[in-house]
Amino acid sequence: MKKPLILVPGLLCTEVLWRDQVAGLADVAEITVTDAHLRHDDIGAIAAEILDAAPPAFALAGLSFGGYVAFEIMRRAPGRVERLALLDTSARQDDPARLRQRRDMLELARKGSFRGMTDRLLPDFVHPDRLAETELMNDIKAMSQRVGVEAYFRQQTAIMGRPDSRPTLAAIRCPTLVLVGRQDSRTPLAMAEEIQAGIAGARLVVVEDCGHLATMERPAAVNAALRDWLTD
Repeated sequence: MKKPLILVPGLLCTEVLWRDQVAGLADVAEITVTDAHLRHDDIGAIAAEILDAAPPAFALAGLSFGGYVAFEIMRRAPGRVERLALLDTSARQDDPARLRQRRDMLELARKGSFRGMTDRLLPDFVHPDRLAETELMNDIKAMSQRVGVEAYFRQQTAIMGRPDSRPTLAAIRCPTLVLVGRQDSRTPLAMAEEIQAGIAGARLVVVEDCGHLATMERPAAVNAALRDWLTD
């Protein structure tokens, strides 16, 4: 019997972030990609909408901002989440430098400079070797532009207001996968190791030659890890 699986995209991301997982895991999971992360400026409100629409028990995976939402869901309804996957994310709140960076980006967007994931930003999100892959880069840019400036404001506001999830890691009891791209500069390996260390029995998978958007950069490796997590 297929397991219900809810996937939560990241900042400036839509269901396109998970398209290869939706296709590649359809035989083992009944998959829903939420878009609640586009509608609210508060992590709690996003988590509440997802829980309201979710079945009584389900597997949950989130990437980056989606991971922050997943932590909030675990705080609110740990008994409903049978399996948890945290991809390219952090349990920490933003440090002052990252907060300043987010505020600067919002100020630029307020001045009419929002263009989604631009060529200038892409090197922070994908492995350097992927930057020459025009189709992939165009898909990422188009996805981010679809999110739009208003949802971008809401997302950044929610991210800046999120709580520190480190104190609640030990309360997570379900089978947990922590996955990270080896070259992820946004939420690097040390942050994934911190999450793994805080959750009893969590499994860490490091995807080689991969940046922050692992699901799109290395879908085969991500799908293999998710399949093992779902079927183990």
